[in-house]
Amino acid sequence: MFDRIELSVSSYDTAWVAMVPSPSSPQNPCFPGCLQWLLDNQLSDGSWGPPNRDPLLTKDSISSTLACVLALRRWGVGEEQMSNGLQFIKSHFASVSDENQHTPVGFDIIFSGMIEYAKDLNLNLPLRSTDIEALFHKRDLELRSRNRESSKGREAYLAYVSEGIGKHQDWGMVMKYQRKNGSLFNSPSTTAAALAHLQNDGCLCYLHALLEKFGNAVPTIYPFHLYPRLFMVETIESLGIGEHFRKEIRSVLDETYRCWLQGEEEIFLDPATCALAFRILRANGYEVSSEPLTGFAEEHFFSSLEGYLKDSGAVLELFRASEMIIYPDEQVLEKQNLWTSHFLKQELSSSSKSADKIKKYAVQKVKDALEYPHYASLQRLVYRRNIESYDVDYLRMLKTSYCSSSIGNKNFLRLAVEEFDACQSIYRQELKQLERWVQENRLDKLKFARQKLAYCYFSAAATICSPALSDARISWAKNGVLTTVVDDFFDVGGSEDELLNLIQLVEKHDVETSIHCCSEQVEILFSALHSTITEIGEKAIAWQGRNMTTHVTEIWLDLLRSMLQEAQWLKNNTVPTLDEYMRNGYVSFALGPIILPALYFIGPSLSEDVVRSKEYNLLYKLVSTCGRLLNDINSFKRESMEGKLNAVSLHVIHGTGAVTEDVNKEMKHLIQDRRRELLRLVLQENGSVVPRACKELFWNMSKILHFFYIKDDGFTSNDMITAVNSVIYEPIFLDEH
Repeated sequence: MFDRIELSVSSYDTAWVAMVPSPSSPQNPCFPGCLQWLLDNQLSDGSWGPPNRDPLLTKDSISSTLACVLALRRWGVGEEQMSNGLQFIKSHFASVSDENQHTPVGFDIIFSGMIEYAKDLNLNLPLRSTDIEALFHKRDLELRSRNRESSKGREAYLAYVSEGIGKHQDWGMVMKYQRKNGSLFNSPSTTAAALAHLQNDGCLCYLHALLEKFGNAVPTIYPFHLYPRLFMVETIESLGIGEHFRKEIRSVLDETYRCWLQGEEEIFLDPATCALAFRILRANGYEVSSEPLTGFAEEHFFSSLEGYLKDSGAVLELFRASEMIIYPDEQVLEKQNLWTSHFLKQELSSSSKSADKIKKYAVQKVKDALEYPHYASLQRLVYRRNIESYDVDYLRMLKTSYCSSSIGNKNFLRLAVEEFDACQSIYRQELKQLERWVQENRLDKLKFARQKLAYCYFSAAATICSPALSDARISWAKNGVLTTVVDDFFDVGGSEDELLNLIQLVEKHDVETSIHCCSEQVEILFSALHSTITEIGEKAIAWQGRNMTTHVTEIWLDLLRSMLQEAQWLKNNTVPTLDEYMRNGYVSFALGPIILPALYFIGPSLSEDVVRSKEYNLLYKLVSTCGRLLNDINSFKRESMEGKLNAVSLHVIHGTGAVTEDVNKEMKHLIQDRRRELLRLVLQENGSVVPRACKELFWNMSKILHFFYIKDDGFTSNDMITAVNSVIYEPIFLDEH
């Protein structure tokens, strides 16, 4: 499937190619094989087009059927086929005015143009004169309305539907849109119509090459090479089965990057392909500039054919590309994000109520993209959403409908469901193991502590998905539980003596708990910390070749000391500066013990130099700063009532008397900047010493934080319960397609 992209045959386009006269003998067809294909491929109901079509595509079939009848009439063959085709058109003509039907691009102009051409061929259509006049009136209204517009988009549209304008067309204007491959818009029908009206070697060579590749029947668009491959990569990754296709995916990305560097028209003349290529290449570490997307800025996009047609699929791709901002000067993406999100929201409000079974998948994709920004999308939830809304009958509409086996393939869906179910089984076993660990370590006996095991494990399972990474998930979840309990201990559960005692015990590490612990609470906490740190340190030997207990202990001591500092500020009514608070606060936010030990279980070897590198520590600082600020914005009111200071209140105290709303706005802007810097570091390959797989963990944690805080404090949200269930417990049930 990666090697060969299969496209559905277009009876409509094949008919127009069949109508081209031979340059040397105009009374004969230039492509007689196409004419023979039409004679051989009429359906039993008299129509031409895909068999077993959806009833909502009858209008499309009528258009294709009339084009085929015209081709047969043009060369005086197939009387029986023509008769059957005309009967089909007559009996289904009501579909032409049915607003629920899916309408081919340019239908009002093209269908009326074909009726006029039928008159020129002395073909008597079984249609009432009033119906024909109504069609001409509708066509004239569209042409007049489009003539009042002076945009390049209007001109491109009129060039694209040239076969419907025929002898009235300005063919000089049309040929301005000829591409390097000789085609017009990569459309066989437009190219054939041009060739029928004027001799052009480029058009002729394009059609010859097309038939050499496809035989006697052509698709409705060609070349269609990069987009379906990229779409396949996107599909595979978004269903959670990318690990099975790493070699194929890399091959597609390398080929796409080569085409990007060479400025291939197939990328840069098509907004959807350009946006998808940019997003996938950038996400996979290829150096690509956002500059080519300036060609699809709002004013330019709506001057293009796709913009003129209000192609929401192309706008969705541009929107998703605009989320990949990693540099401060990428204003083109900032602007793109604003206008595309506005456009999609408008489209959603007008289409969601009337979405039929063909459109519903497209509508759902738009809803998901707007509701779940990429920086707050957790992989397992994304996989589940995409599995449940996967369109196995994927169809697109240009001048006729078309599909590809590479898009909407049932085998992808089957594999994805199997993979999801298998992972869920593993996750449930791991969670049971963790529940036993909580009980064995008596953490459930600590009355002051929040019991958040399911949430802590969910954050691991939702992002560290591979079945092979069990050690990383267990480390992440255990330390997540312990940081929650320790945070509650320093906040409300422990006295100052107990806090100091716990820190001293961790510093000494190997001590007799019954002698040195000042309380049962401290004994429970230290015992759990000691055994977990030791276990993780020793487990790392199998992955890294050395014991990591010392480093994991250092990480925990940094956290405990930062928490003690905050407790002392509160006790002494000390008001730190904002800088002092943030220097301490990014550590006290407690991500260190969760992320950093888990890195040892991802796969790549992490030397001491990497762990001590500036890049490693900056990744940690950036994600922790985002988390601290997100938390402080959301907990400001509650903490103010409790007499606690945080980044928001300190900003107000040390600032210029700014109101909280302005401070929150400034904080959110700061979070955005740090998040983009984090993503840039994660994607950067040149000069990077931290392996990409490890950097992904920092980005995954950032996604978790934004997901937790996207509405309110995640630890109290009912939405979280639903998310936990969908990742760990609830099986996937699919509608039968």
